[in-house]
Amino acid sequence: MYEIDDWEFETLAVRAGHQRTLEGEHAEAIFPTSSFVFASAAEAASRFGGTEPGNIYSRMTNPTVRYFQERLAALEGGESCVATSSGMSAVLAVMLAFLKAGDHLICSNSVFGTTTVLLQNYIQKFGVQVSFVSLTDLSAWEQALQGNTRLLFAETPSNPLTEIVDIGALADLAHRNNSLLVIDNCFCTPALQRPLELGADIIVHSATKYLDGQGRALGGAVVGDAERVGKDVFGVLRSGGVAMSPFNAWIFLKGLETLKIRMQAHCQQALILAQWLSDQPDIERVYYPGLPSHPQHELAKKQQSDFGGVVSFVVKGGQEAAWRVIDNTRMLSITANLGDTRSTITHPATTTHSRLTAEQRAVVGIDDGLIRVSVGLEAVADIQRDLKRGLDN
Repeated sequence: MYEIDDWEFETLAVRAGHQRTLEGEHAEAIFPTSSFVFASAAEAASRFGGTEPGNIYSRMTNPTVRYFQERLAALEGGESCVATSSGMSAVLAVMLAFLKAGDHLICSNSVFGTTTVLLQNYIQKFGVQVSFVSLTDLSAWEQALQGNTRLLFAETPSNPLTEIVDIGALADLAHRNNSLLVIDNCFCTPALQRPLELGADIIVHSATKYLDGQGRALGGAVVGDAERVGKDVFGVLRSGGVAMSPFNAWIFLKGLETLKIRMQAHCQQALILAQWLSDQPDIERVYYPGLPSHPQHELAKKQQSDFGGVVSFVVKGGQEAAWRVIDNTRMLSITANLGDTRSTITHPATTTHSRLTAEQRAVVGIDDGLIRVSVGLEAVADIQRDLKRGLDN
């Protein structure tokens, strides 16, 4: 018999996790219910006690959410997945599951701005020490290690400069110190990069981005082994309630079905756009791993199957010039979301990283002239013309 372990990525993206009900539906069913009914008091007690599998309450067990969890776990090569209400709640769930007062966390300074704020303003408040280091400097990670270091957290490629760390080398550092490596795989998705195979212990996702692919719903996910994710992170979900809704899970299931072909198209378009931007006279620098000029271009070729759909660039003239480019576009959507079929454009210094101080932004390279474009699936010539309108004004 042909088993799921034999299926290719594309088949898993369409078929994994789906269990038909007695109605025999072809597409996955949505179960918009708060709770589930038990056959007896004994069955209820067994399910609540964990001695019998089955649905209990949609905060922690829902069939539609389970379909999504099983499918994403299969795509990432993980044993278990816990779906959450947003990407940031996935990050929070990991922190709550594995950190306590007196522990130490090392985080790349090149992460989504809200991740930095979460760690600095909230996680540290509960007695966890946090160190920020350069994503690409492995010696800085090693020097920051302490006896109480519990987690290493990295986003690769990073938002918005697409910096890349050697996941395998960072995993070796973490494991020699009996620490866990957590990788935010939002920019690549499992269609381009599988961090668990490279040595990472846990993956976090903002499903809101490429996993959905059409900007329709908020969601997050944590993927890893059955013990850490299936028990520890699930325990946070069960008690903390940062749960994904069944309707959103259904949307993400539909997104996963087309993930690989969408990512291939995003990558193809982004490379063309990055090359074009590199030739524009009013642009100082272009950040895209597919360009030979990118500092981690060779590493990207080694640990990713393609280079992603996000291109960032610095225009001459600082914030005023960057805003002028953005405001003169007519097709691109001015929004901080990314991973959409529609191309989006934003000014990181005043949006995604606005809660960082000017000094913090300078350290991580968030220039006032920096613009981030999430390249969608429109004709790339139309994307170029739209940006050209702003660059020429």
